[in-house]
Amino acid sequence: MNRRPLTERFPRPKTGMKMGLEFRYAETVRKPRGFFIFHMTDARTGDVLHHFERENVITLDAGILAARQMKDSQQPVANRNNGLRMLTIGTGATGNVLSPDAPTEEQRRLNSEIQRKAFASSTFRDESGVAVAYPTHIVDFTTTYGEAEAVGPLNEMGVISPYSDNPAVQNPIENGPTDYDPTIDVSAKDLMANYLTFGVVTKPSTALLTITWRFTF
Repeated sequence: MNRRPLTERFPRPKTGMKMGLEFRYAETVRKPRGFFIFHMTDARTGDVLHHFERENVITLDAGILAARQMKDSQQPVANRNNGLRMLTIGTGATGNVLSPDAPTEEQRRLNSEIQRKAFASSTFRDESGVAVAYPTHIVDFTTTYGEAEAVGPLNEMGVISPYSDNPAVQNPIENGPTDYDPTIDVSAKDLMANYLTFGVVTKPSTALLTITWRFTF
């Protein structure tokens, strides 16, 4: 009795199946991102002078801040919130005043800071953007600059974890963006987690400026 060797063949996986698997995997990977809302109104009439919303750059120093918080949330100062606490705004974006150079993740400080201010509120939000009382992976940080604050031709801003509680005290990292050095000891420095440049917007002394920065992790 002759026995034939088993020659049954199995079809190769189709490209479509592979692509489908890769797509489903990609859907589960969530990268941190930043988004902000810039809203300036006339202090007397309430008329909207400028409003725009835009994505921004999460810096390399945001990774240092996150790692430090995970290792020991008491660093660098015990019994204090060492996370994101202030928004800083300035006039030093490089490039054309109406279309400045794109921000890069190597930015470590504002080029020309004119004022920083503590956040007035921080709020967790759900996937629909609704404010909730429990922790989520989405958090808004909001502050408002009054009539006499942050007056000038604004074109850059950032969210920072300052070393000092005093907004008048600056401890910038004098490094970057073109020569970013990750070996610098930043223990007693301001860490900037997000940075943004935008076409110049002049804030007069008669306006209120409210900025909300949203982090999605």
